[in-house]
Amino acid sequence: MESVRKQRHTQRSVCALVWLLLLMPLLGTSMGVQAERIKDLASIAGIRDNPLLGYGLVVGLDGTGDQTSQVSFTEQSLRSMLTQYGVTVPPGTAIQPKNVAAVSIHAVLPAFAKPGQKIDITVSSLGNSKSLRGGTLLMSPLRGANGEVYALAQGNLAVGGLGVSGADGSRIAINVPSVGRIPNGASVERAVPNPFADTKHITFNLHEPDFTTARRLVDAINEALGTDEAQALDAVSVAVRAPMDTSARVGFVGYLEELEIEPGQVAGKIIVNSRTGTIVIGSNVTVGPAAVTHGSLTVTINEDVQVTQPNALANGETVVNADTDIAVEQEDNRMFELDRGTTLSDIVQAINNVGAAPGDLVAILEALKQAGALRAQLIII
Repeated sequence: MESVRKQRHTQRSVCALVWLLLLMPLLGTSMGVQAERIKDLASIAGIRDNPLLGYGLVVGLDGTGDQTSQVSFTEQSLRSMLTQYGVTVPPGTAIQPKNVAAVSIHAVLPAFAKPGQKIDITVSSLGNSKSLRGGTLLMSPLRGANGEVYALAQGNLAVGGLGVSGADGSRIAINVPSVGRIPNGASVERAVPNPFADTKHITFNLHEPDFTTARRLVDAINEALGTDEAQALDAVSVAVRAPMDTSARVGFVGYLEELEIEPGQVAGKIIVNSRTGTIVIGSNVTVGPAAVTHGSLTVTINEDVQVTQPNALANGETVVNADTDIAVEQEDNRMFELDRGTTLSDIVQAINNVGAAPGDLVAILEALKQAGALRAQLIII
């Protein structure tokens, strides 16, 4: 029984700590919404990164490369590369260099990247290579979604993982030794065209759709420019007439990105992660009039046996009797009432008063939602 009480006390302490963390955003909201730059709230339409993907060979490994007897495409790639450099390998000759590994290469080509600039790349093993530590990536083309080559990758890998294996098959791995990075490992060979200087308008796309934020964005830009150059297209996009001269347009956009506005408050949401048990309640969550009862029983059953021995002079038998001790505990104060317009702070206080654990909280919130008293979106992820 004592262990049950300690466990329940621990759950209450953890729950109180979680709710304290949840209340911190509410306290910040009560002091006013902080203004943010347009640069942090929106991005410019058409200005984005582009993923690149390539295939290559990593050489110079210390016997940790692909076992080509099991991975045929590594041997095919090595044969093809040797043929391009004038080395002819007889068809029946097996190639099993343990210091070569077939890898995939991926990178992100930033917007406005120009030929000659360097970008970082990530190299990942495709075969059964145990480690890429100490390897060198041979020159490999990186292609975009349209199949065109936009960068060339080559260089020495930096691998954060480590793998050690023994003759008996035992192995110890630290992090992931089959993945490495090459800082500035690819050279940009082709620029991606963008519509930045081709249109009459610059369109800002909000990261989070919100009509209030879009309206405030339009008002802030028009007030700063002294004209009605900005107009909202929807809850996400705001179009602004911009100068056609490229140099003037760069300065114009840089000026607008530094303007500050107060974003609109988000809709009330409750996010429940069913896998981890994490519950996050937004600051705008309210409930209508409702009465909630939450009860649980704690039943403790202790089984014991009592052995009765007969008198030494008597002609009796040993008897074993079961001794069962059942204790039932039910906590008081299991009902609380929620008035109209109850805020997050009131909900937290009421649920903490009855000692509900996070798992019980989910059941209470679902019941309030089904009763139509919860003024928020209940999202289960």
